[in-house]
Amino acid sequence: MDKDQVKDTALSVSKAILEGNWNDLDNLLDKNFTYTGDGFVFTKDEYIGFMQDMKAAFSNLKMEFPHIVVDGDTASIRFVSTAVNTGKFMGAPANKKNLVINGIFIRKVKDGKVMQEWQTTDLLGVMKQIGFGALFGYSLFVGLFNVKQARPVRK
Repeated sequence: MDKDQVKDTALSVSKAILEGNWNDLDNLLDKNFTYTGDGFVFTKDEYIGFMQDMKAAFSNLKMEFPHIVVDGDTASIRFVSTAVNTGKFMGAPANKKNLVINGIFIRKVKDGKVMQEWQTTDLLGVMKQIGFGALFGYSLFVGLFNVKQARPVRK
C-alpha cells in the first residue's frame, strides 16, 4: 500500500466511528485487531463496543486531524475531538459539558485493514474540563477498592 492508502484507511476508522457505521468499522479492522491505549487493551469486538458506548455518551462528536505522518504501514494522527457529554460513560454520569479532547493515535495498516491501534489522550486536560473533583473521586474509588471496569460489549 502507498502512503495515501495507509492514511485513507487509518482515517476511515475514525470516519466510521463518527458516523456510527459499525459495519464499515468491522470491515476496516482485521479479525485479530488489537487496541492499546489509556490503560486499556481491547480485542476487535471490545473496541467496537467501547466506541459504541463513547458515541452514545457524547453528542455532537466531531474530530479534526491537524497532523498526520505516514511511515511505511503506520499512520500517526493527532486528533482534536469536540463533544457534549450527554450520557453515562465508563461509569461516570453525564455532565452536559462541552469538551475538547486532544490525543494521538497510531494505526498499523496491512492489506487494507487496520491491524493495531495505539492511543494516548490528554487525560489531565479532560479532568480540568469535567471537574477534577469528580474524576479524582472516581479514580480514587476505583484505585482504593480495586473496582474492575466491565469490559466493553459490542452491541
